Amino acid sequence: MPTCPRPRPRIFTRILGRLALLALSTSLTTVAGGCKPKAVRGGPGTENPDLDQGAMSTTLDRRDLQELMQMNMAKLMASPWWAQISQTPGAIVAIWPIKNETSEHIDDQLNTLLADMETELVNGGVVSVVSRERQAEMANEVAVQQNRSIYDPNFANQISRQLGAKYYITGKIGTVDEFFNKERRVQYTLFMQVIEVETSLVRFQNKSERSKAIVR
Repeated sequence: MPTCPRPRPRIFTRILGRLALLALSTSLTTVAGGCKPKAVRGGPGTENPDLDQGAMSTTLDRRDLQELMQMNMAKLMASPWWAQISQTPGAIVAIWPIKNETSEHIDDQLNTLLADMETELVNGGVVSVVSRERQAEMANEVAVQQNRSIYDPNFANQISRQLGAKYYITGKIGTVDEFFNKERRVQYTLFMQVIEVETSLVRFQNKSERSKAIVR
């Protein structure tokens, strides 16, 4: 005569259920711990030297701005104007703020870009560069008094002259968006000019370009 299994006591069933839940929770914690994101260091001399190379979005990043500036600086130093002033080093140059005509909030990045430009010109030894801190201090003071825009060419000329500069560098960064089949491409341009203070003549100008897109 077959015997039927004896039913487990209810308390025993509860214990088994709790043990199963505990085992599942421990397993999930272990898996989650193994996949937890970690901070990494990138750049030259680290284990991830190419970390900054990839684009994460279509917005401007540090690499974009650096390369746009370097393209303009290369053209500048290969220009007839640069060859001319190289014959008589010591011309004083002021670096004016770059006007942001994009919809992106990149003022801090542009200030860093201007600092890099200042460093490159100073270390080049061909021109003397007005301190950007002193220039900004004077420009802000006069702008408030006269209700002027720092991007007004006449105002830039006025301040540069007061600082003893013979030339000033100015520029602007702009963007054009294109959409096609739900894909987006953004074209950025960095326009740069060198203006002679005394005559307001353009001694150099160039435009560098960079495109970014989301590719599916």
